Amino acid sequence: MANLTSIWPFFIITDLKISISFYIDKLGFEVRYTGPDDDPYWAILGRDNISIMLKAIVPDIKPIPNHTRHEWAAWDAYIAAADPDTLFEEYRSKDVSFRKPLHINSDNLKGFEIEDADGYVLFFGRPNL
Repeated sequence: MANLTSIWPFFIITDLKISISFYIDKLGFEVRYTGPDDDPYWAILGRDNISIMLKAIVPDIKPIPNHTRHEWAAWDAYIAAADPDTLFEEYRSKDVSFRKPLHINSDNLKGFEIEDADGYVLFFGRPNL
């Protein structure tokens, strides 16, 4: 059987520069790719073993994060973090605004939620062992 190695969420965004700035300045990601060279409208950003793809399209098409469509769909991405406590402190020191601070949720996951520049909700955490 083939070995799967990663998954990359793909978010439709409003402004590539604003989104890239958020992920780099607030979350410590790096730009792995932007394109096309003459007029960039999409990017791959990453940190450690994860990546997120961003694509800015026609201005009148707005991002549709899960929670805006379904009240029960709280997140757009679950990002496994071995040590959510340390990551929470790192982000807090960068004045990141948390949608929900470090907590243990009803699914017994320990982590926190951050909303990006386009309203996508990222949960950083792990099972509460």
